[in-house]
Amino acid sequence: MAAAIIAGILTLAAVVVAVVIYLRVKRNNTDNRPSVGRGVGQLISTFGVGTRDSARGIPDEKPSVSGGPSPSGDRVSGLHTRFVAMGVLLAAVFGSLTTKLWSLQILEGASYAQDAQQNLYTSVTTQAPRGVIYDADGKALVDNTSSVAVLADADVADNRDVVQRLSVLLGLPVGVVRSRINDSTNGAQSQRVVASNVSIRDAAFISEHSEAFSGVTTQEQTVRHYCYGALAAHVLGYTGTVSEDQLNNATQGRTLSSGDQVGQSGIEQQYDDLLAGDHGVRTLIVDSSGDVQQVVGETSPTRGSDLYLTIRAQVQMAADKALRECINPTDGSTGVGRAGALVCMDVTNGEILALANYPTYDPNNFVGGISQDVWNQFNTESSYYPLMNRVVAGAYPLASTFKSFTGLAGLKYGFANSTKTWTCTGTWTGFGSQYAQKCWKTGGHGTLDFEHAIIDSCDTVFYEIAKDFYEARGTIGDDAMQDYVKKFGFEQATGIDISGETMGRIPTPEWKAEYFKDEPEEAQWLPGDMTNMVIGQGYVQGTMLELAVAYGAIATGGNIVKPHLLKQVRNSSGDVVIDNNLGVQSTIDDVDSSNLDLLKQGLIGVVQNTSSITDIVKGYKVAGKTGTAEQTDKNDHALFACYAPYDNPKYVVTCIIEEGEAGGTYAAPAAAKVMRAALRYNDGKLNTKMESIQAVYTQTAPTTGSASRSD
Repeated sequence: MAAAIIAGILTLAAVVVAVVIYLRVKRNNTDNRPSVGRGVGQLISTFGVGTRDSARGIPDEKPSVSGGPSPSGDRVSGLHTRFVAMGVLLAAVFGSLTTKLWSLQILEGASYAQDAQQNLYTSVTTQAPRGVIYDADGKALVDNTSSVAVLADADVADNRDVVQRLSVLLGLPVGVVRSRINDSTNGAQSQRVVASNVSIRDAAFISEHSEAFSGVTTQEQTVRHYCYGALAAHVLGYTGTVSEDQLNNATQGRTLSSGDQVGQSGIEQQYDDLLAGDHGVRTLIVDSSGDVQQVVGETSPTRGSDLYLTIRAQVQMAADKALRECINPTDGSTGVGRAGALVCMDVTNGEILALANYPTYDPNNFVGGISQDVWNQFNTESSYYPLMNRVVAGAYPLASTFKSFTGLAGLKYGFANSTKTWTCTGTWTGFGSQYAQKCWKTGGHGTLDFEHAIIDSCDTVFYEIAKDFYEARGTIGDDAMQDYVKKFGFEQATGIDISGETMGRIPTPEWKAEYFKDEPEEAQWLPGDMTNMVIGQGYVQGTMLELAVAYGAIATGGNIVKPHLLKQVRNSSGDVVIDNNLGVQSTIDDVDSSNLDLLKQGLIGVVQNTSSITDIVKGYKVAGKTGTAEQTDKNDHALFACYAPYDNPKYVVTCIIEEGEAGGTYAAPAAAKVMRAALRYNDGKLNTKMESIQAVYTQTAPTTGSASRSD
């Protein structure tokens, strides 16, 4: 910039000097011009110039000269002025050229030399293979496989015929083909990726008809391969071509180029920077036309780091199959429910052994790009949104599984104990007959204590506990029950290392007033809000992950762990660079051990009295709680939460079947199958043969709604 300013000033100075010289010469010519009048005749006479008559001896008359210069004098003077002006103009032109030449050679010479050097060399990036994703035992869940890509030179975009042929062959719109060829993000001299993971037939057709596809080549590349189809799909996620937003918001130290494959969901997205590796770079010498003359340097790409997850592939397979067999069995029998979510976690350290959702999807469908038709199918109500990770993002009424925590709150505040009893007639009128509420068992449970209130899931007992809290709110506060329940991790993010986590909700008077601020008649906290909340209905919501953390705290005496999926990271050389050994994050400080033991006795009684579970977990001592979340216009949700072994807890499993009717009838068997697989894995007895999990997006046999509630 400074050099350009100096050159401009010098050029302007040269022009000014030239103009000054021109004006001065012109003024001098004017000053030396002869005066007009008689003196002219005298001047001529002096030089002996006479007329023709005087030459004959006849005296001539005195010449008479009128005013004005003589014609010959004007002509001489004009020519002289023009020559001077032309000289000045030439001086100005050559001065300007000299000044510019000096600027180019001296002031800006180094800069132009640097630009020329840069134009001589160009760099082209090559993608690095992504790291492999293993389960905790080293079984590959995601690896790389060879694929054929179609590449095109930049000038192919101007060849209408070739673009049209590629469009027809690859099934891509003409505009998309041209846009991809015009994409120069990877370098002006790089070939452009038109399509990845093309069929061998299409690649062979291009090779066999090279004259019809001038400037187009095929090349083998590495692409993602999900080894067992839909197994753990919502954990692993999938990759896709980097978006413009991702290009503009790359993390510090990460280099992204158009056409790169990046994680779009799940672990692939969460740890994309680790999996991606580093691009390779080829340095080329090119001529003025952009043609490559020589390769002067090349850096090989570095493969991304390998991830070892906490997932146990065999337990995960049991989870995926359990949901499928319940909702949409492959043997032709009638399934129940529309969708489901299940998670199995180690209560000692938060490791996730299995995380399953149904319906699910096959991440291999995303390799090389996904068609609009398939994408639409993934995002329709009729398919029940198979891309949704319901374990972490699905907030549901927790129903009777929530009674374990409101029951502990009642025990803490003295509203329940080991000796107190209640009588259930099937109809409760504690707030007046006009506000009567039903127990799920409309015939009543009779007289029962706290342990059997848990076993039988009696609503009436918990209505009484809620009433005690409501009437004592003046001394213990409006939120005493809610505050105690939240200590088990409800209404808090668990911090799992995967995106999309939703927090549940434990309603309070303050929350209700804010939620219904535009509807004052609904904003008041009523006694019925307490009785609905105490049994996990009303405004209560939670995720299966929150429920797993909370039941893990019951199992371990109040320990809160952080659920996580990453166990270890190893670089491309095989060295361990991250060892993710997490333990207990915090401990609830006011859980009375005698109260906890009383609750646990009830929980083990639930399993022992649920016939759909006992045969499945035979040989293991399992404690758990069923739940059935009532809905107005749809079938009830079925829930189950359990932990085992009872005497030395290791695993917790939580499960929901949307519109799955009774928790003890449908959700409990699915969860029990996974718990059995986890316990057998822990004993070294699980030898399930690994196989690919098929993704089915809609239920073939919808639920009939014939089952009755049995909490």
